[in-house]
Parts: sequence; structure tokens; C-alpha cells
Amino acid sequence: MLSALAFFFVMTSYYIVRPVGNQLSGAVGSQSLPLFYGAVFVVMLLLTPVFGLLVARFPRRQLLGWSYSFFILCLLAFVPAFVVQDRIGARELGVVFFVWVSVFNLFVVSLFWSFMADIFSSLQARKVFSLIALGGMAGAIFGPLVTKFLVQWIGVAPLLMVSAVALGLALILLLRISAQHDRQPGSHGEEAVGGSLWAGVRELWSRQFLRYMALLMLFGDGIGTLAYALVADYAKAHIIGNVARTAFYNDLDLYTNILGALLQLTLTPWLLIRRGAGWGLVLPSIVNLALLAGVAWLGGGSITVFGYGVSVLVVLIVTTRGFAYGMTKPAVDSLYTRVPLETRYKGKNFVETAVWRFGDLLVTSSVNGLHAFGLGVAGLALLGTGVAALATAVARRAGWSPDLAPDGQRVTEAPKPPQK
Repeated sequence: MLSALAFFFVMTSYYIVRPVGNQLSGAVGSQSLPLFYGAVFVVMLLLTPVFGLLVARFPRRQLLGWSYSFFILCLLAFVPAFVVQDRIGARELGVVFFVWVSVFNLFVVSLFWSFMADIFSSLQARKVFSLIALGGMAGAIFGPLVTKFLVQWIGVAPLLMVSAVALGLALILLLRISAQHDRQPGSHGEEAVGGSLWAGVRELWSRQFLRYMALLMLFGDGIGTLAYALVADYAKAHIIGNVARTAFYNDLDLYTNILGALLQLTLTPWLLIRRGAGWGLVLPSIVNLALLAGVAWLGGGSITVFGYGVSVLVVLIVTTRGFAYGMTKPAVDSLYTRVPLETRYKGKNFVETAVWRFGDLLVTSSVNGLHAFGLGVAGLALLGTGVAALATAVARRAGWSPDLAPDGQRVTEAPKPPQK
């Protein structure tokens, strides 16, 4: 219950920040996204040894406290910059804020799930991670609702102060959870993980499961970033003004998270408990394959949903993200309970940050190049269909990787390789 409530405040904070940053990309369109993601990728590579140092040297309670406190201060520091956004420029402020939000994701959202994978066993994770994720999904719905109400009243910049308050509440709860868990027999919460600063990179090459997860991240990110780039062009062409664009991206997040919450209440817990976490990776890949095939057939037009005309691009991004948050994420994090501590913290975070942002850079650069050659929405979606087919095959291998520890075994060191 405490974990679900803490994740509620984490995601409330994050989903207040997201539309604030997304309206900057909507102001400049997809042609500037390679610049945004290129800067993020470089910063992620530079931060890999820094994060490795923090994890290796400091116990998790200190790591949580210092990381979250740093980002609370950063949120407050960005307020004056957004007050004068028009004077600074959406492109210039967008590069800085995009980088910061990505680092926010590393040290806040990803660190939260590394912590959860550390205090729950794999059997517990399959039962409770969808419920903890549901708490986060409630925050991911509440955050956009707060933003939708407040952005018209107080504007964009003061939203960052609201986000800082939510993140502070999450920190208080996480420190309490850590203190409770550290009192249990066998807890290693007062000890640092140790190991190499570059263990996240080394783990990627040495552990088969992590290689599958990196490929799955690249393929899934390719589909998501393709949809994001196409929607950025749509927003630039059809939506005028900072407030209107913030409201548009906020609505995308709201509908995405409603879908994710419905999945976490119904299909996801049944699938993880009855069929195993591997199917939580495979099914969303099949859904992506079907969606992209549909977009390739329909192009960039509109369809009728409950009597309203909706762009197929909006349907694509809402559905792919809804399944990613509502099913893939709980499945992935439950699998990380079956790997050693260094993989759980350093390897996981390297995949979810540096590898993720490399995929962003690769896909947005490719989209711009393909646009230059005259490839439209349908052609890009057809390429995405091929990527989704590859993702389905990799998801099948990742969910049943031979170097995962047996289900139910708590792992603090590397599991032995399977006997041939």
C-alpha cells in the first residue's frame, strides 16, 4: 500500500512535468527532435559512471534521499526559465529541459522500480507489481487532470512547483518503506551494492537476459518514438499556442493512462499470475504489430471513435503507450527480481536510459531522413510493422531467458548458468 501510494506521487510529479516539456517539442516539430535526443544520449553516457558510483558507494536510503531531493530543487530552479520561455526560445529551453526530464526519469522513475525489485521476491512481484503500477497509473491520471485544471488558471511555470510538492511526498514515503524493510532479517538495505562504476555497460554484454531487454527497449522505443515524432508534426500543424499544446499533450497522457489503468485492473494481473511475466512482454508486441499494420493501411487520416473524429496517430500513440505502461512495464520489472543486484540497479538503469535515448536519437534522425525522401505516414508505419514483428520474437526470448533465476528465488548474486 505504501509503495503504491509512493508511486502515485512519483507519477503525479512526472506527469505534471511531461506535458510542460512536450509542448516545447510541439512548438518546434519533429525536425528538432534529433537535436533534443542527441543531447540527451550524450548526457546519459556521461551519467552512466556517475550513477554507477552512487549505487556502488551509498546505501539505497541515501541514494533515494539525495537523488529525489536534488530533483525537487531542480524543479524549483526551472520556474523562472519557464516564466520567460518566449524570450529564451522553445528550441533552446527545449534542449535543456528534455535533457533534464530524461535524467529525472533515470533517478526518479527507474530508481523507484529498481528499489521495488530489491525488496520484493519474484513471486511477490508478479502478484503486487501490477497493483503498485496501478497506484502509479492513478498518479499518471491525476497528474494530467491537475495540469488540465491548473494550466488555464496559473499558467505553465507554476506547475513545476506543484510537481516538486508531489515528489517530496513520494520521497517521505519511500524513506519510510526503506526503513521498515531494513529492519527485516536478511535485509541488505544498509549496505551499498558495490562493484564497478561501469557495471551497467559490462552487464549488457555479459548477460543474455539484459541483451534481450536492450533489443526489446530499442524496438519498443522505435515504435513509440515514431508515433511521438508524427504526433509532434501534427501538433505543430494543427495546434497553436503554448497553453493549447500543453493541454493537447496532457490529454494524450490522460487517455493513455486510463487505458493503462484498465489493463492493470483486468488483463495484466491475470496474465502475470496465471501465464507468467513473459507473456506480459509478448502480448503488447502483438498489439503494436496490429496497430501499425492498421496505420499503414489507413495512412494519417481520421477514424470515428464513439461518434468523434480522431486522428489515427492519436489512437496509435495512446494504445501503444497504454500497453507499455499497463502491461509491459510491470512484466519487465517483475523479471528484474530474478537477476543479481548489479544487474537490477546498474544494468537495468543503463538499458532504460542510455540504450533508450540511443533509440530515440536513431529513430528521430531516421524519420527526418525518410521524410526528406518523401516517405509519408503510411510508409513509416509499414516499416514500424516490421520492427514490431522483430520485437515480438525478442520478447518471446526475453521472458524465458535461460540466465534468469528460478521463479520465487531471491537473488543477491549471479545465478549459476543452466546445466546442459
